[in-house]
Amino acid sequence: MASLSSYVDFSQPSLWLSIASILFNPTFWNIAARSEYHNKTLTRLAGGNALYGCYALAATIFCLGLVRDAIYERALRFQPAHPALLGFVPQALAAGLVVSGNVLVLTSMWALGITGTYLGDYFGILMDEIVTGFPFNVTGSPMYWGSTMSFAGTAIWFGKPAGLVLTFVVFAAYSVALRFEDPFTAEIYAKREREQKAGSKKAK
Repeated sequence: MASLSSYVDFSQPSLWLSIASILFNPTFWNIAARSEYHNKTLTRLAGGNALYGCYALAATIFCLGLVRDAIYERALRFQPAHPALLGFVPQALAAGLVVSGNVLVLTSMWALGITGTYLGDYFGILMDEIVTGFPFNVTGSPMYWGSTMSFAGTAIWFGKPAGLVLTFVVFAAYSVALRFEDPFTAEIYAKREREQKAGSKKAK
């Protein structure tokens, strides 16, 4: 039975560069968003305009995502393929994962808008209410899991086990990020609700 190293070339620098970019992105945007929330760092850099600061962060995150995806695709080129991942059934599965993943990502962006997608809550740009319709009635984090599905689908499409290893890194990175993001975001909205209740009591 072939070992993992037979189908994953760990000596390729592109593989490690891909791992680094996958881990860097959520780390970067969480640090940047926390810095904005506590110190208004990006708002100050944007001349005191929170919306412009959020747009700048959105553009940065989007570009970093393109770079990460390009590095991932390049890493797969230098990795061996596995026969079990080649053929009609794996290709159909791959296509299904990529299409489904992109549906989750794009529909969540449509539902949230730019500021809702790209951490506008940390800038004080809060949504009127929590989005509960599709795709958020399927998963609470459609952007993350849709992206993970696309990584897996791409790995299978090219028949590269190394891509599945990298997909696991994506899954792990997003899982850790959510442990920080979800409670923090929930507290931001809970704080607004407390302030609104306190304000309504004073008005009475």
